[in-house]
Amino acid sequence: MSIATDHPTDDRTLTAAEPAGPTADTAPATARPERTAVRKSVLMCRPEHFTVVYRINPWMNPALPTDTTLAVQQWEALYETYLQLGYDVQLIDPVEGLPDMVYAANGGFVLDGIAYGASFTHPERQAEGPAYMDWFGDAGFDVRRPLEINEGEGDFLLVGDAILAGTGFRSDSRSHEEIGRVFGREVVTLRLINPSYYHLDTALAVLDPTPGREHIAYLPSAFDEASRALLEARYPDAIIVSEEDASILGLNSFSDNRNVVIASRATGFAEQLRTHGYTPIGVDLSELLLGGGGVKCCTLELRR
Repeated sequence: MSIATDHPTDDRTLTAAEPAGPTADTAPATARPERTAVRKSVLMCRPEHFTVVYRINPWMNPALPTDTTLAVQQWEALYETYLQLGYDVQLIDPVEGLPDMVYAANGGFVLDGIAYGASFTHPERQAEGPAYMDWFGDAGFDVRRPLEINEGEGDFLLVGDAILAGTGFRSDSRSHEEIGRVFGREVVTLRLINPSYYHLDTALAVLDPTPGREHIAYLPSAFDEASRALLEARYPDAIIVSEEDASILGLNSFSDNRNVVIASRATGFAEQLRTHGYTPIGVDLSELLLGGGGVKCCTLELRR
């Protein structure tokens, strides 16, 4: 795999070049905002034990066969994409018997050198919480063990100085108060109502979290009326993604403020991103989608 743009591996930011080849429904190149990429540090987990043997979300069906070898190959393509973008990619060892551990985003929320650990809703995943907290401690993070049920960056997304916090299916709303105390940040509660979008990061993507330039994309129908009104008021320039692209977890993406790694089949979202000055990079994680996860699910951001 190769990525057309050169990406250094040091801490410099990258000045965005204009995407080549304008299309009929994109804005003129001169109208596109300039985007700069920042080097990311992320944690991932190789899916050596991935399979679907239980059902805890609508995507999972134990009756359907899964291909662990293919899952690893697709995951490695994502891993290589991050390396080519110049990211610092850390790896946690997979644990046999924890097939969903590949979805590293659920393992915690890391900000300001503090790692707020996860406490999973379903018994099948509960052993992941201690495994990730052990890694955080060994990596030098200040680990805060949770008292409340939460599923990490699956339901907590940093946008500007605020933490958007999802609830409705997995993370208990009481964890929103807890994470607010841990980090001393504003926490904005958003209620999910569609079980196919059971984590916040399946229904909302953070494209640029920079204070003063906050930019997101989301699927309105995944949220209750109050949450939709809040998102509309807070992010009036947000990208509204189609039901079609959201239904393949197109919003479960990862951005460095310029390059946005997304599901390769989310072509409509890719065009929207180009219009807004981003460079979409598609990857195929169709095998991991059988477990209900995509790009962002496999990616936990480490912020020191």
